Amino acid sequence: MIEYRAAIDCLVTDCALLPSEYCALDAAAGRVLAESIISRADLPPFDNSAMDGFALRSAGSTLAAGSEFAVSGAQAAGDASAVASGEAWEIMTGASVPLRLDTVIPVEQVAVLQRDGADRPTRIRLLAAVPPGQHLRRAGEDLRAGDVAVSAGTVLGPQHLMLLAALGVAQVAVRRRPKVAIINTGRELVDDPAAALAEGAIRNSNGPYLVAALAQLGAEVVLRETVPDQPDAFAAVLERALAAAADVVISSGAVSMGRYDFVPESLIAGGARIGFHQVAIRPGKPLLFARLAAGALFFGLPGNPISCAVGLRFFVAPVLRAMTGLDRERSWRLPLRSAQSKKSGFRQFLKARVELDSAGRPQARVLDGQESFRIQPLALANAWVVLPEAATDLPAGSLVEVVGLSAPWLADLPGLGGA
Repeated sequence: MIEYRAAIDCLVTDCALLPSEYCALDAAAGRVLAESIISRADLPPFDNSAMDGFALRSAGSTLAAGSEFAVSGAQAAGDASAVASGEAWEIMTGASVPLRLDTVIPVEQVAVLQRDGADRPTRIRLLAAVPPGQHLRRAGEDLRAGDVAVSAGTVLGPQHLMLLAALGVAQVAVRRRPKVAIINTGRELVDDPAAALAEGAIRNSNGPYLVAALAQLGAEVVLRETVPDQPDAFAAVLERALAAAADVVISSGAVSMGRYDFVPESLIAGGARIGFHQVAIRPGKPLLFARLAAGALFFGLPGNPISCAVGLRFFVAPVLRAMTGLDRERSWRLPLRSAQSKKSGFRQFLKARVELDSAGRPQARVLDGQESFRIQPLALANAWVVLPEAATDLPAGSLVEVVGLSAPWLADLPGLGGA
């Protein structure tokens, strides 16, 4: 058996960076930025007011409360820049500050002494002192022309799209989504949820799980089929997966040591190069990795649901990250809520919940029902606890590695934010 870290090094070394493509900004959420975006303009593009009020000329000195000024003009958001005549202009939030004026007082801190026939202020008194430069948003205060706005390797979220839209970016270079094919094996599997189960049959839970989890990982599923435990049927669907231009093929089932576990032999017969078969982990020991003769990567995941989930989360996900230019994932280290024990020599992945203790501090609670066939604890989980190979007895409070349940970050965990 290969150890987990050696297996990951093998995987990441064996995958190539996907090419980039251009994507409209409105469709870029969740994509990985391929090229850093350099701002071509200052943000804000001009000095503007942070308040509805009056722009004044301070000449570098604080204006005293009680001072009176004639109001010589008005500036609204969207008005072209102006050169101020006089020492005070009415101004609206976001409006360009007229040249020669250098500070703003909010309307609440002004007494209007006179108005014209159109009810516009013509003379005001300051109700508070006004220091130079207050309530001004300076050009380039957020971002300067030439600065890096968003760095390559960023998973674009709504916050990045807001910034890029403010800079007038219409499209971005992103990594192509990895194309993934899913093959579920087993004559016992039933895909139709409305079909009655014959004796010995079970419903296919791995297929929907893989589709949903791969979407969270930014992949595009190009094929999903279920085939019986027959090498010919498997070879045929594998050809269809490659015809769909899959970069990665994932199968579930038929990779262990039983009579019907035909996948390893079928791959070798088709010219695949086996990278490893069996990893020192629980659950998921029979996991297989290969490179197909056509170049696509192949993951043979065990059929038990939790073993399948572990294979996707801890083996496929790192490869998808590498393909799209993301750095290796970093995990959290959190204290265990209760003691845990295991045999040494293998890495263990445990269904868990990250919760806040009475003091508001995060901790990891390992759930009951860790067997690889038990799905409901996975539905209750929001994280995985990872126990290293050498660990045996871990008392409560021990710091352990924790990662998010399916996506490669912990944004959904209470009080933690993203990783």
